[in-house]
Amino acid sequence: MEKVIIEVGSINTKVDLFNGEKVIHLETATIEFKKNYKKQNKLDENDVKNLINLVKKYSEKYTNIYVCGTSIFRSLNNTQQNEFLNLFYDETGNKFNIISQEKENELTVYGTVRNVNSKVAVFIGGGGSTEIAIYDGKIEEMVNSPIGVMDIMNEFPDLGDDLAKTKLETVQKAIKLNLPKGKADILILAGGGHKNFALNSGVSYEKNTLFSDELLPIMMDIETRKKDTKRFFEEISLDGIRSRVSDPNWWYATRAMCAFVLNVAEKIDAKYIIPTDISMVYGLLEEK
Repeated sequence: MEKVIIEVGSINTKVDLFNGEKVIHLETATIEFKKNYKKQNKLDENDVKNLINLVKKYSEKYTNIYVCGTSIFRSLNNTQQNEFLNLFYDETGNKFNIISQEKENELTVYGTVRNVNSKVAVFIGGGGSTEIAIYDGKIEEMVNSPIGVMDIMNEFPDLGDDLAKTKLETVQKAIKLNLPKGKADILILAGGGHKNFALNSGVSYEKNTLFSDELLPIMMDIETRKKDTKRFFEEISLDGIRSRVSDPNWWYATRAMCAFVLNVAEKIDAKYIIPTDISMVYGLLEEK
């Protein structure tokens, strides 16, 4: 049976279709819930309207729709949550499921490591939160932080310019994450968009030779990633990328995300980084 899963984050809303055999990504919509929430201390009415219209669009074609939200929706007070949940249901006929940070981490990790038979770390970066897990046949350690790329973009907005004025090292020092105690040679990047970044940003990558999984086809060694991240800050034109991709708004916070990735990779002594576009949808399908 076909099932559409709409995963609503602080910046990106991902729409995926499971056709009974595989997941097909339908759309990533940019709705900046966290950025606009900080301005008003409540969800922006236009953001909510855009989300409702997005759900209604897919409801016209599909009957089995699961909608869930992460980061920013966990920050709402009880009154704000109830108002939003009731409005969403009244307008769409769908329940909106708010996923805890721990559950988001668990679902994404298990959706990511289905074909992994070695010890790995899984990084799940978002606009308003960051989750990191150490996995070795099971989740051995899990740490969560209520900080995401939008928090860093608020501090260093020039990271979204054509070339960044702020140095990579300065951004790395400003990122205050809870980090795992465990180590792992392999860091898998999940949460959506990391493979898209690697394929379109000009950074170097090679075929994943560590294990076989069609959803994890590429990798890079840590020294290459460090060198290319510095180049992405100082030499690679963000405007140039935005002019040739179909999702230009998505690239706004990619420099901040790169700094997050390096901080985690250096902490766990990673030798290889595997960027993926895997999100919570795979874990949700495994669970359901």
